[in-house]
Order: sequence, then structure tokens, then C-alpha cells
Amino acid sequence: MNEQLIWGFGLSPQADPLLQRLLSAGLIERVALPPDGQAWRAHELPFFLEQTWPHCQALVAVGACGAITRLVAPWLQSKQSDPAVVVLDPGGRFAIPLLGGHGAGGEALAQRIAAQLGGQAVLTGASATAGQLALDCFGQRWGWRRGAGDWDALMKQAQRQQPVALQHEQGNPRWRQLQGLNGCTPPGDEPGSAPGGEALVVSLYRGAGCRWHPPALWLGIGCERGTSLSLLERLLDDTLAEHGLAPEAVAGLASADRKADEPALLELAERRDLPLRCFTSPELAAVVVPNPSATVLTELGTASVAEAAALLAAGPHGRLLQPKRIERAQGNEQGAATLAIAQAQQQWAPQRGQLHLIGSGPGSLELLTPDARAALAESCVWVGYGLYLDLLEPLRRPDQLRSDGTLTEERQRCREALELACQGLTVALVSSGDSGIYGMAGLALEQWMALAEGDRPRFSVHPGISALQLAAARAGAPLMHDFCTISLSDRLTPWEVIEQRLRAAAAGDFVVALYNPRSRGRDWQLARAQELLLAGRPASTPVVLARQLGRQEEAVSLHSLGTLPVDQVDMLTLVLVGNSTSRVDGGRMVTPRGYPGAELS
Repeated sequence: MNEQLIWGFGLSPQADPLLQRLLSAGLIERVALPPDGQAWRAHELPFFLEQTWPHCQALVAVGACGAITRLVAPWLQSKQSDPAVVVLDPGGRFAIPLLGGHGAGGEALAQRIAAQLGGQAVLTGASATAGQLALDCFGQRWGWRRGAGDWDALMKQAQRQQPVALQHEQGNPRWRQLQGLNGCTPPGDEPGSAPGGEALVVSLYRGAGCRWHPPALWLGIGCERGTSLSLLERLLDDTLAEHGLAPEAVAGLASADRKADEPALLELAERRDLPLRCFTSPELAAVVVPNPSATVLTELGTASVAEAAALLAAGPHGRLLQPKRIERAQGNEQGAATLAIAQAQQQWAPQRGQLHLIGSGPGSLELLTPDARAALAESCVWVGYGLYLDLLEPLRRPDQLRSDGTLTEERQRCREALELACQGLTVALVSSGDSGIYGMAGLALEQWMALAEGDRPRFSVHPGISALQLAAARAGAPLMHDFCTISLSDRLTPWEVIEQRLRAAAAGDFVVALYNPRSRGRDWQLARAQELLLAGRPASTPVVLARQLGRQEEAVSLHSLGTLPVDQVDMLTLVLVGNSTSRVDGGRMVTPRGYPGAELS
């Protein structure tokens, strides 16, 4: 049985279409079906659960809550080890995290499923109903690992509304922005917890209190060929313990590329579920280290492996916490190894990170696609222009941060979102309309391509309804023949090129959508575009002015090209100019699918 998968199953064959939707969306990874494809026999589902329960991450079950509860009851062990169980009704209207809402991620999975299906997540936990964070699980969304502590006592303390001290020794500074921390004392306020109470600590170190550990430690390892796995494990565990560092805070292993096929090193990375980054000798040799070795220089062409690899993996602002430590074989072991520890300024885990490019549509939440809604639900940081994030604000949960930018900071927003995704976070970079149409997708993808292949987080684009589409829908059917879009902003494109495109559109008799038509600093370009388009079509050509589409202030009006009210147009307006065959009747604009004499198929 495959481990750590999200399985889906239903109590009847009627559940299969819903499960297939979730499978296609990537929200479940396997679907369990009756062997005969008809209905489950009495013994078959219990046998499936017996085989699956100890190994899966979550189960998504379609059926009645009571029936699912009785079905899984024999396999329940503890909240620390049981998988999450999310129950759906056959219509996909409700997603209920029956088990594992916090630690196993049931609530987050239910929210993602509900967003994908256009349904509702029914959350009954005390934190969720109070609009607060569950302190024992929120760090998972940040790629952190939960460490030691009396978590049950902490949660009960929070539920009694007793103060919980927040100690932020190390971690992503953005976490300071999180709101609704169940009565946590913010950093800088009164330190320490209530008498006898538990503290919540974000740290790289072991210690008192309930601890979340950001993965920011890189372990550089050098070893002789054929070194035993037990030696490497002892060296790793002893070094961390000696310095009080938490194993959960380890981001990964690093070494020389000549060790990339070392069996014990590969098995260590697999057992500890850690990435292994390997560097060339010239890369390692360029790093200044406190303990260079002439012997290593002779053999590998670099004076350091462990210290240099740890510092390289930790990034430009990394610092060495532990110089190299040497461990030699004991008993039946073979070989020798060195280990050094470096601390990164930020956690780095692109293999776990995800960058979602989201087109939020024109503004109304009703016009947000299910695909985009699901991506927003799973993201822990939203990055975008403040106005666009304001429109999405009703969908944001307390454990989701937002980073607002201005209209002229597109490149910086892309860089910020990509850096957060490289740290292992799931990030939503939001554009209005469709992110691939005058949005952020292209710029973000260019920056993503500039990264080394191993440093790239996952990247996906989620389309949205563009202003062009909504303007056409409001006006009638003006895009039934060939059309083009042209931005009149010369901030990124020389005006000479824009004029060339306008002339070509006029000569080709295209329906033309004009984006960014007019602003306070650009008040003449629209009139010039009007002049150029009039050279190729009559003054009576219908024009749609669509302003604030999808928002409460929406206004759509019909005009003619010859009498276009240029002074009524601003940056929130889309101008849609018909071609020579477009016409208006009954307040609706239409562009015929063919020209006179053409035969429609």
C-alpha cells in the first residue's frame, strides 16, 4: 500500500463522479473502488481500511457522517497517529473534517475541497468557530515541524482564554503579522506565560514550551567512500544534541558532488526525509572556512566539504553554528565523516514550496473560478496589489497573511512571492482578471526560469475571467469574429510600437479591446488611438465603455467611435471598439461571425 497518500472512497457508486473531480483537481491521489465496480460488499471496505489506515495521510469519504464514523471506529488509535478523515455529501455541498482537523490537516483539506467544489467547509472546532488559529497545527502551513511540548495543555489553556506567551527566537518574521493567535502575547509585550501555563516558542533549539521549528539548519557532510550509515546517523544525532538543536529544524544535507552517489549518505537523506544538495569542487573552494584541510584539497580540489557545503546551502547570509566535527568508525563500522552546521537567514525548501499565479477575475467573488478559489484556500501568503486583495478579503482566513503592493511594483511582488515559495511556503500571487493577460504570470515565470533547476518551487497558473470577457458579456456578443487587445500604456512598450499595432488592427478590421486607456499622466493616447482606428472603420462603429467591471460601481455604456467621450475614460475603464460589421440593436452590440456573403458552418 502506498504511504502518505490521500485516498478517496464512497459508500455507493454514485460517489464516483465527485471523487473523479477531486482526483482530477489533485486534491486526492487515489480512489478506492469496489472490485466489481458495482457496490461494496460487507467485508471489502473494512479490508481496505485495514490495509490503508496505518499508511495514508488522509481519507476523503463520500457518504453519511454516521456511517463513516461507524466504519472507521475500529481503526482509531490516537490524534497523533490517525489520518485525517473528511466526509462529503454526495452533492459536494459540504466538506466536514470528521477526524484529524488540526494535526493531520483535516480542516485545511476540507477547506480546499469546498473551494474546489463551490461548497462549504463545516468546521466545528473551537478555534475555527472563533475565527482563530489552532496553535498545534498552523505551523505546518509554513513548512515548520512541530516539536516537543505539552500541546494538549496549551490548547486547553488557549480555550480557557488564558494568555499564551509567544517567544519568537527564530523563524520567518512574517509570522509576527499573524492575527487571532488564541490570546497569544505578541512579541515585544509581556514575556513569559501565565503562572503554570505553557508558552508557544518558534525556535531552532530544543527546550521548554511547545515548539515549532522552522527548517533553517543545513548539515554539511563529508565522508570517506564506503562509510557506514550508522556512523553518519551517530554523528548527526550527537552533534545536534550537543548543541541543543532540534532535529525538526534541519532543512537538509549538503556535500560535494563526488559524494552524490554515496550509499550511506543517500540512505541517510531518505530515512530522515531530507533533501541532499551537492556542490562542485570549484563552488566549495570559493567559500572561506575556518578549518581548511590540505588533504581534502589534494583529493577533491577543495580545502573543505562539510563547512563549505553547509554555508553554500544556507545561502549568502548563512552563518556557521558548528565547525566541522570528525567521527571515526567504531566496532564493525567503516570509514570516517565530518559534519558542520550552518544556519540560513530564511528557511529554504523549494521542493515543498508552491507558487500559484491566480487570476482573481474582474472583482466579484461570484466570478472567481473554482480553480483559483481552491489555490487561494491552500496558500498561506497572498501577495498582490492592495485593491485586488481587498476584493478577495472575505475569503482569507486568520492563518493566511497578505502582502500588499502598489501598481508600479510588479517586479518586486514577483520576487517576493518567489522567495517565499523557495522557503517552502505555498504562495498566491494575485492579478486581477486573468494573470496571463496583462497580469503577473509572465514576469513571475521569467524570474522562476532564472533560478537553478533544483531551486525552483512548483509553479502553476490559474486562469481567471478577464475584463475583456466580462465587458463582452455585459454588452452582448461583440467578440464573435477576430479580435485583439492593445494596451495604451507606454510604461513598458514604446509608443511607436503601440501606434504600429493600432494601425495594423485598423487595417485588419479587428475588434479591438483597449487596456490602460487613459490616466492623469497619459491623457492624450486614447484620442490618438481613436484617430488611428477611424482610418479603418466608420465613425458609427459601436464602442463599449466598461468601468469597474464586476464591482458595485460597475457601469457599461454604448457609444460610437466618432463621438467617443474620451474625458469619461480612466484606468478602471476597458474600451471595446467594434469592427466595420459590428452593430447595436436593442441596447446590445453584436459582431457577426462572418462578413456579408460568408457561409456559416
